[in-house]
Amino acid sequence: MKGNKKTSLLIGSLMAVLIVTTPYLLYFYQSIPPDIENWDTLFGVIKSGYYPSVGLYIYYFSSKFVPLILLFIWFITNKHWWVHALIIPITVYLFQLIAVINDSELYMDEVEFIYTVPFLVVIFVILYFVRSKLSIYIQAVDLKREMDDNMKTPKKFG
Repeated sequence: MKGNKKTSLLIGSLMAVLIVTTPYLLYFYQSIPPDIENWDTLFGVIKSGYYPSVGLYIYYFSSKFVPLILLFIWFITNKHWWVHALIIPITVYLFQLIAVINDSELYMDEVEFIYTVPFLVVIFVILYFVRSKLSIYIQAVDLKREMDDNMKTPKKFG
């Protein structure tokens, strides 16, 4: 039990640090030397490819990657029934990120939503099914709450 709490605390702390540092990831491109086409890093060489400079490439990459990471964290930590609705913006950002990385794409942020329509249809069907199955339980909880409220304040006769 003690190890489970420590693991949970560690994972929660790492998630919090990641969430707090994500705004700084959006400004990481400013630390890159301007007007260079190849940038040597510890992880290898980053090439600008289709973009005029590595800084611009990192800017576009981080503008798609950071919201994708935040949406993914929200998706894996959410316990509500509608959590699967988050898959729609996750897939849109994922396709946009692929368009940024794939420098053969001439048009960025224009047609990625069309690719997500099959996901959208499947997710809407799943959400509608789950909602229809949960509606009876939601109505039962509302009815129980109403009955409890009526029982707390008895009506006076006479």
